[in-house]
Amino acid sequence: MQDKIYNRISSETGIAVHKISQSAGLFDEGNTVPFIARYRKEMTGGLTDEELRLLQEKITQYRKLEDRRLAVIRLISEQGTVTPELQEKLELAVTIAELDDLYRPYRPKKKTRASVAREKGLEPLAQLILEGRIDPGSEALKYLNAEKELHSVEDVLQGASDIIAELIADDAEVRKALRKLYCKKALIEIRKKTQVEDKTYDDYSEYSEPLVKIKDHRVLAINRGIKEKVLDLKLKGCDEEAFSIVAAIYIKEEGCIETCAGIIKSSALDSLKRLVHPALERELWQVLLEKAISGALTVFRANLKNRLLVPPVRNRRVLGWDPGFRTGCKLAAVSETGSLLETAAVFPTAPRNDRDGAKATLMQMIEKHQIDSIAIGNGTASRESEEFVSALIGEEKLEVAYTIVNEAGASVYSASSTARKEFPALDVAERSAVSIARRLQDPLAELVKIDPKAIGVGQYQHDMPAKELDNSLAGTIESCVNSVGVDLNSASAALLSYVAGINNNVADRIVGHRDQIGAYSSRSELLNITGLGPKIFKQCAGFLRLPESPDYLERSAIHPESYELARKMINRLGLGPADLGSPEKIAAPKAELVSELAAAYSAGEPTVRDILEEFRKPGRDPREDLPKPVFMKSVTKLIDLEPEMVMMGVVRNIVDFGAFIDIGVHQDGLVHISEIADRYIKHPLDVLQIEETVTVKILSIDRDRNRIALSIRQANAKTGGS
Repeated sequence: MQDKIYNRISSETGIAVHKISQSAGLFDEGNTVPFIARYRKEMTGGLTDEELRLLQEKITQYRKLEDRRLAVIRLISEQGTVTPELQEKLELAVTIAELDDLYRPYRPKKKTRASVAREKGLEPLAQLILEGRIDPGSEALKYLNAEKELHSVEDVLQGASDIIAELIADDAEVRKALRKLYCKKALIEIRKKTQVEDKTYDDYSEYSEPLVKIKDHRVLAINRGIKEKVLDLKLKGCDEEAFSIVAAIYIKEEGCIETCAGIIKSSALDSLKRLVHPALERELWQVLLEKAISGALTVFRANLKNRLLVPPVRNRRVLGWDPGFRTGCKLAAVSETGSLLETAAVFPTAPRNDRDGAKATLMQMIEKHQIDSIAIGNGTASRESEEFVSALIGEEKLEVAYTIVNEAGASVYSASSTARKEFPALDVAERSAVSIARRLQDPLAELVKIDPKAIGVGQYQHDMPAKELDNSLAGTIESCVNSVGVDLNSASAALLSYVAGINNNVADRIVGHRDQIGAYSSRSELLNITGLGPKIFKQCAGFLRLPESPDYLERSAIHPESYELARKMINRLGLGPADLGSPEKIAAPKAELVSELAAAYSAGEPTVRDILEEFRKPGRDPREDLPKPVFMKSVTKLIDLEPEMVMMGVVRNIVDFGAFIDIGVHQDGLVHISEIADRYIKHPLDVLQIEETVTVKILSIDRDRNRIALSIRQANAKTGGS
């Protein structure tokens, strides 16, 4: 069974069977994806984190299929009805839907019209009619029985017709052919319920589209409308062809008595309308919905990854600014390491407009704490706050710059138990200001404290199955955290909980041990923590770093299981303490050297190569190569914008139909997918990513509705970009 699964996955993914088999074995042993991707490259052939997660998903999916296949064969066998032909069909079924189609005739049913007719003994008559060689009316006379409520020929024939209709509906060949037909030619027809006044779904009030062409984001929007009981859905347009498919199977061309053919025809029409069509309508919509959910999760994961991996702004003292009107703007000054220095509240905006008081407070905090950067949240009153800060920088000629920070989810964090535990003496707005400042300094470390659904980079995330969404996003966060690595002596419990193998309880114990005993001096000290045994240690140790340790290996991403190998390599290469961590002193590893060392120490070449890279630059942060946040000293207003202007912007969110771009006016503009590139693209993610800086041209501005239409394609054409 396993070989069958691995061969199928290989044909779908292009990954070699032996790599899939080795990876599956590692999964079954309880190893995590980050650990396998980083420290078991010899076994997997260097499969990436993304490839391993795909394999894990497909292995789980196809194992469920095989379990279902065995269950169906067992259930049918218990009825003593598995023929060689049926056995072959069951073995060849490639989806759970196909298996269920084959099992349908044998599945115990609730009371149906056909089951009632069978109880009255009418199945032999139904079979004779299907053979088409009797006079149904005459044959029906034999079944008249007042006790069974078969008072007339019409009663008898109706019962036989009900049985035929169900036989047709349960026919796997019929359902497979009709499913294929619907997928190819059916129309989705949406109607808004007349009694509903809500205009949210007016775009779908009279809407139809071929099932094969409907986009994922439309499926999700329609599904929300259906759940809210605003929209109705029907599949249309296949009736004649559907009947032709059934007729070709059940109405014999020659030798079928006309009256039998008439009953079969009416039964087929009844089956299609009453049984088959509603079932396929539900099934195919569910397939579309699952595909749309999968697509939305893919977009969400990609956006979340790019948001989490925004480069940190290191060695800056930051003033976090949580803007507001009535309750004022909350400020939080934090040190280079994120420690809270001071909080304050100012009221430079309406209704108080105390700009002088705000100026005095801000100047005092900047001078006292040597602030060099201000991080302004992009929520309510952000535009007014930015104008105030920009004016102050200009008036006072301050050596301070500001940037706008996406504050999505800050309010969720500030009211959470994590925030209360970190800052029990602060109110929620002050905690939010701290979070905004820290998001600039290290986005990953701060954003892991927030429910990823609240980070503001999803598409219809509230319509996703909760468990599937949570698992998917947790995997993305886990990948990001482990690709960066974690400082064991400064990481929060929230950050540690995403390190491979560590759960919330173990993360709390790691922090508790650190608080009680003091800083860790060695990774091996983790083994003293209750609940963190050798299995968990193996998974997490390589991703936990001690940047201040005198032992170079403890500062690196080299796993403790490879320390002995690493020390042998250091001695063989004649490297001294001053050489380690210096790319200019250690050349990039060449294939010949890697092969030589691997052979000398009976080690895998990927492990040797990774160790050599760590000798050059320990625990390298992959975020270093990404563009840094844009700092400003002046502000642009919506009123300053005009169509045809070309300007820079930052991608804040990506959805199926386009991307939302921050151009510095606190109202993100939309680039429709058709305006992203000068060639056809299937999805914006093909060419864009969250937090990327792009050049855009303003197409139109609707100031009444605060809508800005942008184009990347036309901007590049105008500036000569690619």
